[in-house]
Amino acid sequence: MTPMSREDYFHTERSGDTLRLNIRGRWRIGSLDAIERSYKDMKSTLTGAKRVVVDLGGIESIDTGAMVFFISLRDELKKRNRVRFINIPGEFCRMFRLVKRFAAPNSVAAKPRFPIFLHPFAALGRHTHALYSDFVLFMSFLGESTVAMFRTLLHPSSFRVKETAANIYRAGVTALPIVALSAFLVGIVIAFQSAVQLQKYGANIFIVDMIGISIPRELAPLITAIIVAGRSGSAYTAQIGVMKITEEIDAMKTMGFGVFRFIVLPRIVAMMIALPLLIFFADIVGIYGGLLVAKFQLDITASQFLERLHNEVDARHYLVGLFKAPFFAFIIAAVGCFRGFQVSGDTESIGRYTTMSVVNSIFLVIAMDALFSVIFTELGI
Repeated sequence: MTPMSREDYFHTERSGDTLRLNIRGRWRIGSLDAIERSYKDMKSTLTGAKRVVVDLGGIESIDTGAMVFFISLRDELKKRNRVRFINIPGEFCRMFRLVKRFAAPNSVAAKPRFPIFLHPFAALGRHTHALYSDFVLFMSFLGESTVAMFRTLLHPSSFRVKETAANIYRAGVTALPIVALSAFLVGIVIAFQSAVQLQKYGANIFIVDMIGISIPRELAPLITAIIVAGRSGSAYTAQIGVMKITEEIDAMKTMGFGVFRFIVLPRIVAMMIALPLLIFFADIVGIYGGLLVAKFQLDITASQFLERLHNEVDARHYLVGLFKAPFFAFIIAAVGCFRGFQVSGDTESIGRYTTMSVVNSIFLVIAMDALFSVIFTELGI
């Protein structure tokens, strides 16, 4: 029995559980509606066939639009039956390879047999692989930055002084108000909470020691670094991300400009100069906030406070806080620039990588601060 479709594109012949499908005619994009109707009429004859033999010898010609439809038809047949193609014209093969190369994949991920058990492990594997890939890319980024830094040291005239100065102004000078406000409030909060406890034991004067050690050694560097990470680190990511989307970075590479020398180094150097100065400023403002609380809450005069601070609090506590600053600055600037270079596709990725930049910078700053605390404590510093 040989049923025939309404259009002259598909002819079927059945022999047992084997169906022979003859495809013929001129397959053009203007005939796609007729081809699709013909295929829908013929589709019911595929029911019950375990094996399908597709004869392509009757195709007179085919263009790219019709080939896209044929590829989807082929994928559908392969899902339902065992399919074999015969009498394939040479011109058809060339067109198929051309279109298939650029056609979007239409594969559906296989469902796991035990989703309840496999989903957590699959998610863990994806996150681990993403973390490892990010680590490798970040190490490569640090390596290229180091190479660019050594090249600049060998050729100091190539260093971009104006760009670095502009970044120092944006990352340092413009951040003074928010750093001052944050450090002042932190000094007040720490002093006020300490005063409540010290009053119970009549140890009011020891508030000077607490303020003079905790703020310069730990609180001022950490709070300032977090503020700068959320402010300047995110700005680095957004700036480089916009340059990436607008293809400015590609244009610089085409013209032979060193991207790391022109974009990354000025930002890293500027941050490493600005952050220690901001932390020193935060030390002063934070201690001043503690002085005000000591004066009004514990009746300790400014002269008593400063005298105790000078006599009892060692300068090493200030130096420890300032020692951390260049390391915090390098982390913030490097992560901000690294995430900026990862921006791709559209403006939505700018927001995503900016958020990642802030989160990564703050986490690494806190982790490094904890590491420094352990090291300095073990060394007795």
